[in-house]
Amino acid sequence: MSLRTRRLASLVTAAATLAGIGLALPAQAQAGSPVNYVALGDSYSAGSGVLPLDLGAPLLCARSSVNYPHDLAAQAGLNLTDVTCGGAQTKDFAGSQYPGVSPQLAALSPSTGLVTMTIGGNDSSTFIDAILACGSAGVATLGFGHPCRSIYGSSFDNTIDNTTYPALKSALAAVRAKAPDAKVAILGYPWIVPSQAVPGCFAKMPIASGDIPYLRDLQTHLNSAVQRAAADTGATYVDMSAASDGHDACQPIGTRWIEPVLFGTNYVPVHPNALGEAAMAAQAADALSLG
Repeated sequence: MSLRTRRLASLVTAAATLAGIGLALPAQAQAGSPVNYVALGDSYSAGSGVLPLDLGAPLLCARSSVNYPHDLAAQAGLNLTDVTCGGAQTKDFAGSQYPGVSPQLAALSPSTGLVTMTIGGNDSSTFIDAILACGSAGVATLGFGHPCRSIYGSSFDNTIDNTTYPALKSALAAVRAKAPDAKVAILGYPWIVPSQAVPGCFAKMPIASGDIPYLRDLQTHLNSAVQRAAADTGATYVDMSAASDGHDACQPIGTRWIEPVLFGTNYVPVHPNALGEAAMAAQAADALSLG
């Protein structure tokens, strides 16, 4: 084989290799256009309670224009379609949450490159019911004891295992079916209460001192179900536990990422504030290796 022929063969081999690499990349990446990013999920994704509102969203969704999907899209240069909605459950992925509001899965397509969400916390009203029940019980005992744990025991945990966990798996599988080439990430919920009661917290979060660890353990169980569902379906789990420790609703303004029931700054209590939403965006960007 002549030198000229060998060089030509080398060039052909290199071109074929590069072509193969190109075929393995998303079409958007090859063209240099932004990745199509769809944000699904509930109020923790919608940023419900954080102003200013997203004026393009249904008012009932209470979607913020500075929620973590908007932060993440701006940071990484993504083409965002935000269909997050306060109060969403896993069933609202495939069905209409409110009249005139499309199922969240309708925003997905084969061209979707990234999907994020928080979901599961509203299913069967488990976590909402637990906070309300523990708050009512705490007021009744003036903050002493563990009345909520005594009344409800493992009932909330059982609902998470028997209802929420399988619903999460089904929802994530449905996302994969609609967006087969997308990177899918589901975030855990940042801590709402500390691991133990702290002085002065009862005035903001009227939960009995002995029920603070009970609620913390319940949230741990919920996040564990989210993590297991992610592992079962090939999704990325974005763990908020370490990052949000010490930023719960009992902390002062400027430190807390979650606003308390009373004397908070959000118009929707027990939800992330702007700091919390920005922190969720940062954790998601790190987990997904986004710039």
